[in-house]
Amino acid sequence: MTTPHPSSPPPPSFPASFPPRLTPEDARGLLRLLPAEIGPGLSEAELDAVEARFGFGFSADHRVFLAAGLPLGSPSWPDWRDGDPDDLAHRLAGPVEGLLFDVEHNGFWHPDWSPRPAEPSEALRVARAESASVPPLIPVYGHRYLPGTPGEWGHPVLSVVQTDIIVYGNDLTDYVRHEFTGRSCSASSRTTVDFWAHFVDGGPGIDITAPTPYAPYAVTQQEAVECFRMLALERIVGRRPSPEQLIEAGLTALLLDVETESLPLLAGLTRSEHERAEGLFERVLGELGLVDTLPADDSGLPREAARWELVRWWLRLIVHGSLAPGAGGDLITYEGWAALARPRALRPLVDATDAHDDRASVRAGSREQLAAAIVAEAERLLDGPWPPPRD
Repeated sequence: MTTPHPSSPPPPSFPASFPPRLTPEDARGLLRLLPAEIGPGLSEAELDAVEARFGFGFSADHRVFLAAGLPLGSPSWPDWRDGDPDDLAHRLAGPVEGLLFDVEHNGFWHPDWSPRPAEPSEALRVARAESASVPPLIPVYGHRYLPGTPGEWGHPVLSVVQTDIIVYGNDLTDYVRHEFTGRSCSASSRTTVDFWAHFVDGGPGIDITAPTPYAPYAVTQQEAVECFRMLALERIVGRRPSPEQLIEAGLTALLLDVETESLPLLAGLTRSEHERAEGLFERVLGELGLVDTLPADDSGLPREAARWELVRWWLRLIVHGSLAPGAGGDLITYEGWAALARPRALRPLVDATDAHDDRASVRAGSREQLAAAIVAEAERLLDGPWPPPRD
């Protein structure tokens, strides 16, 4: 059990470059941004009692926030004063239970753990034991969490769905502004707890080096050429199409009578010749005149123009049925919305994806409806101006 938070927190353990301490005045300002009923803040005694009852410690800025006022009126806000103790315990257990779900059903194993036992039940037992010493994640709102490390300031807020974990705000202040006002932040995302950083920095979320899991859809020459352009844009933002995808794009274009000198060579590569795919793809791009059309990185956001083009392509893939709604929504959340400083126009799609990814939706059997909501939002976005207005 974690020692309850002391009444007077020790000095922060983070360097001066981290976000500044949250003051009570700043916390009251954040509370005014919330579309929620705000109850009286928790007293020091109440905060200590919550920590003692559930065996964790709030981070320093989380304590200041809750002491300034208690958000209420929505089941997404944990009611630390009068909430159902079983519900609060369930929320607190959620991140580890989601992790264990992926251990049992999806083959996950954290690199910091001892070697995975071959027997599934033993692997689950070891994972549960290893997780017992992990710094806990404390619910802030829905499945947004702050690490529970007493006395420490400036943790990022994490969005947690099983082992699919991303930074949702660079600190509590940034999170509230992004979640509830749509304001962007120029600060870089970073993680502060090694165990949970694995999922954000190199874990099983969206891997920027992984090929996009889409099925070919081109039925016209123009669409076949567009596919080459989009694969080139993916490489610009750090994603690497697989040799199979490059060859498949070449074969599709060839069957649709796209003509370039190197296209038959690319389309005809065998498995033993996959190492040639990148070079031939580059030649085809040049022969199609696409190289000079790729957008330059000339804005304040890294690869902004390329990412907006890719978001539109991914939306089309979702609508065409070439990219699964959940996978496409995740892709747009990570590589589009988050990288583009969380534009408000993409927020409904991100929310629909969050709902689709929630474990409760699987148990409730509502995944199809939630997938349909992602498709509907993709259609709505495609029907509007592009790129969509930022405000």
